[in-house]
Amino acid sequence: LLTVHADAVLCVQMPSHLPEQGRRPRRPRCPDFCTCTKDDAMCEGAKAISRSFPSDVISLSFVKSGFAEIPKESFIHAPALHLLLFTANSFDLINEDAFLGLPHLEYLFIENNQIKSISPYAFRGLKSLIHLSLAFNDLESLPKDLFKGMEALTKVDLRGNLLNCDCKLKWLVDWMYLTNATVDQIYCSSPEQFQGKKINDLSPQSFDCITTEFASYQSLKFQSISVEAFTFGSDRYVVFAQPFIGKCSFLEWDHVEMVFRNFDDIDGTSTVICKPLIIDNQLYIIVAQLFGGSHIYKRDISDSRFIKIQDIDILKIRKPNDVETFQVDGESFFVIADSSKAGSTTVYKWNGNGFYSHQSLHPWYRDTDVEYLDISGKPHLILSSSSQRPVVYQWNKGAKQFERRTDIPEMEDVYAVKHFKVKAELYICLTRFIGDSNVMSWDGSMFHELQTMPSRGSMVFQPFTVGAWQYAILGSDYSFTQVYHWDAKKGQFVHFQELNIQSPRAFCPVSIDNREFLLASSFKGNTKIYEHLIIDLSN
Repeated sequence: LLTVHADAVLCVQMPSHLPEQGRRPRRPRCPDFCTCTKDDAMCEGAKAISRSFPSDVISLSFVKSGFAEIPKESFIHAPALHLLLFTANSFDLINEDAFLGLPHLEYLFIENNQIKSISPYAFRGLKSLIHLSLAFNDLESLPKDLFKGMEALTKVDLRGNLLNCDCKLKWLVDWMYLTNATVDQIYCSSPEQFQGKKINDLSPQSFDCITTEFASYQSLKFQSISVEAFTFGSDRYVVFAQPFIGKCSFLEWDHVEMVFRNFDDIDGTSTVICKPLIIDNQLYIIVAQLFGGSHIYKRDISDSRFIKIQDIDILKIRKPNDVETFQVDGESFFVIADSSKAGSTTVYKWNGNGFYSHQSLHPWYRDTDVEYLDISGKPHLILSSSSQRPVVYQWNKGAKQFERRTDIPEMEDVYAVKHFKVKAELYICLTRFIGDSNVMSWDGSMFHELQTMPSRGSMVFQPFTVGAWQYAILGSDYSFTQVYHWDAKKGQFVHFQELNIQSPRAFCPVSIDNREFLLASSFKGNTKIYEHLIIDLSN
């Protein structure tokens, strides 16, 4: 029991570690290089972004600072900020989540700095921001969806930047069409077609951002000289002619492994062409060989094999170089171009039981290629030869035979002719081994030269389509194979891609399982398969 007299004074010293009741926490002092008031802070010449600002500051400015970037979460200790300004600074980078933790920020001015790069997520979390200025910096582009999640924006200022209006900036045009925010007039500094134009006046349709590429997909460890694709039943197949082992190699698509796999073979001698032909749901294969004669096989479905049903006249077909199949008035034909001195390019016709010789076009000319095509609604053949200019034959409906119509002038030494159409306009590609290969257009009465491509050991100049894209591919025995795509605005082919294929001889596009492939036969290396990829450059 403690008794204290009334006139006594009791002094008790309290422990220093106990908090004084009601004492307010100490307010952080203003960082170096900064001037602070109750609500505002301005920093001039700061070497770094301080983390010791008062937590209730609502306005913060940086002028003529010396830091090189705005780091991640630079202002997380100043959550009350409503306005943030950077001007006349030397930093050139804004990092990811630089402004994270500022739920009340409404005004962000980053002007007259040297910014060259902004992280795609630099402004993440700024859901209350209504005014953003990136004016007068060194920005050439902006990352896609930079303003994603900033639904409160009413004003964006991008003036004074050297913006490159390529596909990487297409998203900005899309965003400007959809946003309710006001965007000050900004201009393109490049590319040439948009230089000086207002970005505000561009539309998403102004950009051509879809491109394609042939990417290596599968390599087949055999040489081949021709390739054909066909559908039989409900399945898709390809067949390669392998001259060195004398074989037609059939491949089918494996829907599980997503590759081409072996299906069947037809063995022979020096096989140069394996041409499929389907008549009345029956598959026939025309097998052209340099030795041992050429033959016709059919697929025996019940026995799952190919059986030979007919030999082709060896007196007419001595050295086959090309085979084309076609129909005229509902009847099935094929034609074999013969390149021997004693042979004759011959048309064969189906008679219900087999094929018989229908017409010999001409002997002694050593034909290297035959192309069937429609000109002005009439069937035609174009024969290429080592001894004369390409000759055009037209079908005589009364005589039911082809008759010589004309030749293609000033086109000597053409190895092969292949045709294609663009919006009903007819064109042909002419292959020369050395010199210039040509593209020619049909004017209604004759072919005129449209374009030349340098040939360096070219045995194939083949046009083909994949989806909406028109291509032509020029092979080379001495260099890379050149791929061209059709430019609709220019009305001609433009160089597109190079492929490394040893001595290519034929190409064939194939569509399977909503995927597009290009098959390439190689005379001296592995046969190759490329996938046609569609690439969006705006992503």
